[in-house]
Amino acid sequence: MHELSIAESVIDAVTARTGTANVKTLRLEIGQLSGVVSGALRFCFELAAEDTPLAGAMLEISEPVGEAHCRTCDRDFGVSDLVLLCSCGSADVAVTSGQELRILSAEVC
Repeated sequence: MHELSIAESVIDAVTARTGTANVKTLRLEIGQLSGVVSGALRFCFELAAEDTPLAGAMLEISEPVGEAHCRTCDRDFGVSDLVLLCSCGSADVAVTSGQELRILSAEVC
């Protein structure tokens, strides 16, 4: 379960910036094509945050949808999985959104 190592890395990154200040709310952006399961990350975050300044923090996750651009027909389209095929039949596509994994903000108290 790679969500545990992601949760630990997020906690390390936040505490590197906030020090020992208690974090009330943590906002993350996890794209739907990132390969990260938000529910699993929530569970792992709660476990990993114990005995840290993030213990009890509310975790807010936004999940941008997947979008791609076809280089053949120059069309933008939505994607829900990593089978990247444009309706024109081309597989020459680039993912433009949905792979994000970012810390947006941390509210300390």
